[in-house]
Amino acid sequence: MGMNAFVRFTAAWFFLIFHGPYVRPDLFEMFDVEAVHVDVDLNRVANRVNERFLSVAIDASLVAEEKFMYLLASAKLKTLSSALSPGFLRFGGTKQDFMKFNPRSYHLQHPRNSHPFVGDTCKRMELPPLLEENLKKEWALQSLFLQQEERKGKYKKVGFTEYAVDLLYSFANCTGLDLIFGLNALLRTKGNSWNSHNAQMLLDYCESRQYKMSWELGNEPNSYQKKAGFRVDGYQLGEDFVHLRRILSESKLYKSSGLYGPDVSQPRDHRRDLLEGFLESGAEAINACTWHHYYVNGRDTSLEDFLDPDVLDTLATKTHEVLETVDMVSPGKKVWLGETSSAYGGGALGLSDTFAAGFMWLDKLGLGAKLGLDVLVRQVLIGSGTYHLVDDNLDPLPDYWLSVLYKRLVGPEVLHATVLSTLEPGRRLRVYCHCTSKRSTSYKRGAVTLFALNLSKNTAKIYLPSHLANSTAEAFVLEAPRPGEQGLLSRSVKLNGLVLKMVDDQTLPELKGVPLHAGEPLSLPGFSFAFYVLTEAHASACQ
Repeated sequence: MGMNAFVRFTAAWFFLIFHGPYVRPDLFEMFDVEAVHVDVDLNRVANRVNERFLSVAIDASLVAEEKFMYLLASAKLKTLSSALSPGFLRFGGTKQDFMKFNPRSYHLQHPRNSHPFVGDTCKRMELPPLLEENLKKEWALQSLFLQQEERKGKYKKVGFTEYAVDLLYSFANCTGLDLIFGLNALLRTKGNSWNSHNAQMLLDYCESRQYKMSWELGNEPNSYQKKAGFRVDGYQLGEDFVHLRRILSESKLYKSSGLYGPDVSQPRDHRRDLLEGFLESGAEAINACTWHHYYVNGRDTSLEDFLDPDVLDTLATKTHEVLETVDMVSPGKKVWLGETSSAYGGGALGLSDTFAAGFMWLDKLGLGAKLGLDVLVRQVLIGSGTYHLVDDNLDPLPDYWLSVLYKRLVGPEVLHATVLSTLEPGRRLRVYCHCTSKRSTSYKRGAVTLFALNLSKNTAKIYLPSHLANSTAEAFVLEAPRPGEQGLLSRSVKLNGLVLKMVDDQTLPELKGVPLHAGEPLSLPGFSFAFYVLTEAHASACQ
């Protein structure tokens, strides 16, 4: 150690002795450690989100060939999805506006009030292993074809039958997820209003089977000109939703069902005007206003974008624009991210399904709740593209494990947490705090879950305020399986040093935290993220 380094080491050592844990961050630079102070208000709930805040989508592209819907009968996929309950399951996306219900008439003779999915049906409807393997191989090829279709911007119309609806509803029912079905809004009359005839046939069938679900109408209507060659203005779109709500109100089963929309893209150019027009005519028809958000274009992004705090901050800018629009036209209306992930255009190849994607996903969960969004629907659980939670072999990817831990540890009550630094270390450490989920029986009332992501290569030492510093804690630290850039691009993840993988097709591994000594700062390695359950926080907001 040179003389200058020795002097710095001695200064840091004396400072620790005489000043306790509140250490100047610059004293740690030589050790590749950054000290950051965090304050948390335990006395009030800053915001409260839906208990199904983290929700997921199945891309409608799965029904482009109906046989692939049988993947939803996979015991493995059902096991993985059950761990994400409670949540909404959105069936929609670009392909929904090119789908048409083509029923086989004899199926419509089912008596009303029949209940096809009761008892042990979930077990009986499991996919035979050989058929599952063949479907997965074929789906890998189908997924490539669908991505080519997306790039060309020319979409083939498809039909689906009762079998697809049965499989979808069975999957949602057996996994504890609440189904939202996206209807085709591009079925239009000569006057350019929505033609509801096909939707009415589907509703009649679903009601005959007593399928309880919610509904959407159309996907990203601001892009209809590009995808279908004509426009639907916002006011007309609102009228279409009013028409659908009227149809639902005439149904005994669906008169109180949820209706969500208009699923517009994030504000850009004329899109805000479309949302305003929609709300002026259709706000009363919907239960929540939905919009879509992606950070970057999947075709020209980079690893640096996924780790850039400026890129992550763009979510706040877009969210404020949408919230202002909704508050101006329909104050009090809930706002959802009805579809969201890292990169649009099907995701970023080699990035959106890797460990690196977790930084965008965890920050979106934390920031979205803090800003006041009520639900986030992750694109996609399974479907075409590269931003899915499970791969083509139905094996869980890093963002899946992150999502499961969030479900288990993070409650709907948002607490105000602040990083007390405007310097670079503070910008690269992003921290959020909620009451610990009450669904977890392992922790007492009053426990809080602090979750953080470290966008720096250096380890962060997180110093908590005095009223939290002596709380016992458990750490759930997620890291890439190996150091360096290649580790960040891995499709696996370590929890507290152990690579996560399923025990078998119907069993998840035990996701255990590591106890921390009371009074010690929280240590977060470089380029990692973590959940810390402060078990003795005694937060009055969480009692």
